[in-house]
Amino acid sequence: MEERVLRTLSIKAFHVREAVVGDRFSLSKGEANEYSLQYNPAVLEEFAKEESLIHSYSLQLVPKEGRHIPIHSIMDIIPISTKVLGKIGEGITHTLTGIYIVLTGTDTEGNYVSAFGNSDGFLDEQIVFDRAGTPGKDDLILLLDVCLEAKAGYARSGPDACHRLCDNFCQEIRQLLKKKNGMYCTERHDYRDIERPGKDKVVLVKLVSGQGAMYDTHFLSPEPSGFNGSHSIIESTGSPVILSPNEYRDGAIRALY
Repeated sequence: MEERVLRTLSIKAFHVREAVVGDRFSLSKGEANEYSLQYNPAVLEEFAKEESLIHSYSLQLVPKEGRHIPIHSIMDIIPISTKVLGKIGEGITHTLTGIYIVLTGTDTEGNYVSAFGNSDGFLDEQIVFDRAGTPGKDDLILLLDVCLEAKAGYARSGPDACHRLCDNFCQEIRQLLKKKNGMYCTERHDYRDIERPGKDKVVLVKLVSGQGAMYDTHFLSPEPSGFNGSHSIIESTGSPVILSPNEYRDGAIRALY
């Protein structure tokens, strides 16, 4: 029997050369199909008002030469991507390269959030750069640090508030990406999920965190690597979840620890 293409995923990357603070969000094309991102940190204030467990927060842009700075424990490293056509694992995804969001957390008593093996210290000493899932050595980093009310991180509601705040901010940038003409992407990659009848079947088993009432993993948000609208592995009682290669590649899993 012939091979059969089950689904196709096209990821179009827009490379960010610089990022600046402004009074609005914009993504402007420059030379060599590279982009300048303008972002408005003030929107976080409105989002934070909706989160009773969040005491305070800060957002700073970290250039490649400024990474030797103290940080609280790292909760996640998040690429900024959005669906333009289709659902997770198929259709078209637009993503930013050259910039990542790093989410860190603590509470008012100095207890770290989701600190399953503390990663507090200096940013450049706690991240191994140029690996799958981490910023490159020349990438920009948007460092979002959230401080929860005392001991709010001891239940899932605390980390969830941090991730929700972060995801709401990311969504402002995703809205820009949705409107970008894919013809002007910096690079494009196409991936196919292929069925090969009669061939060996290969399954990759990934064990994710889902312990007690604190360490959780979410999956299949409507947005790649998203939090809002996703499903909790704890609430699904840790049942096995089958993902296609392209769903995994397209950011189906969101780590919360």
